This record gives sequence, structure tokens and C-alpha cells, in this order.
Amino acid sequence: MIHLRGRRISLRLPQMRDYPAWYQLRRQSHEFLKPFEPRWTEADLGRRVFSMRVRRARQEAEQGTDYTFFVFLNDGTETLVGGITLSNIRRRAAQFVNLGYWMGQPYAGQGLMTEAVEMVLRFIFETLDLHRAHAAFLPHNMASRRVLEKNGFIEEGFAERYLQIDGRWEDHVLMGLTRERWDSLRLGRHNRVA
Repeated sequence: MIHLRGRRISLRLPQMRDYPAWYQLRRQSHEFLKPFEPRWTEADLGRRVFSMRVRRARQEAEQGTDYTFFVFLNDGTETLVGGITLSNIRRRAAQFVNLGYWMGQPYAGQGLMTEAVEMVLRFIFETLDLHRAHAAFLPHNMASRRVLEKNGFIEEGFAERYLQIDGRWEDHVLMGLTRERWDSLRLGRHNRVA
């Protein structure tokens, strides 16, 4: 099983034992997440639906097409704080992945997602050996912009009516990060620390 450990958080594939924490966090954060996600209802929080998600996440990871990570505090409590999805992995000439994430309301604004994205970028570029990571966010979602910019992503474009969010087709800002840029940023950070 894939398990990524950082300073304050760890990432791993979801398991059935995570259901109570996932249910509680998603339900508690519904109004907070609603403006940024596809529409979902109480039925989408059911144990059976979660079980299918866990099974699909395991299968996709085994096939190397998608990776769903839950983000946990690394403080001995294994408190679930959010999630990261790597989807639509393309090989051959493309060598890219789409990055998406969500954070539970009680844990937003603490830099945890910035750290989680930093960790998953190492997985993308070193373990999966991909060349690019793509991400998109709603133009008014400044918190998401900051997470991406702090991790070296640059704005590459604008997509009109790109994704269906809360029942409406919404415009998105497109961001990207190449392996070369990621390597140079890491080298710069390393030289500042040394």
C-alpha cells in the first residue's frame, strides 16, 4: 500500500475503516465545500457508496491510472483532514496527470494542503516519473491559487465552462507544473537551506 509521510501529515489510499471519519468530515464541511465541488447529496455519503469508492481507488492505483489519497494529521491520531486525487494519468508522449484536492473546513487555512500537494508532487515526478501536473480552480478561489503557486505551478490559461460545480458549468483557471520547473525550485530550496 502506498503511504506518503510528511512533517505534519501523511497520505494513503482510503480504507473501509476511514468511513466514519470521512462521513463526519464531508457532512460537517458540506456548506464550505459546496461552492467548489460537483453537487452531492446525503446519499453520496452512504457506506455502500464509500465502499465502491475504496474498491475503485484500489483498482485504479493497481492499474496506475488514478490515485486517490486521504490526508491525515501525522500526530498519532490519524485525523482525516482532506483528500487529493491524481486522475487521468497519461503516458507515451503526454506524461501528465490532473491534480485535484479538497480540505475539510476545520483544517482549512493551516497550510496542510500546501504540504500535501508538495508531498504528492514528489510522488508524481519521482515515483510515477511523469513530466507535467495540471490543476484547475475557480477564479475566485484564492486559497486554491495560493496552494498551487506555493508549489511552483504557473497560470497557463483559462477554460470557459470547464467543470460542473454545484450544478452549474463554471469557468476555471488552468495551472501547470513541469518536472524541469519542479526540479529547479527544489534545487533552489535545497541551496537556501544548505
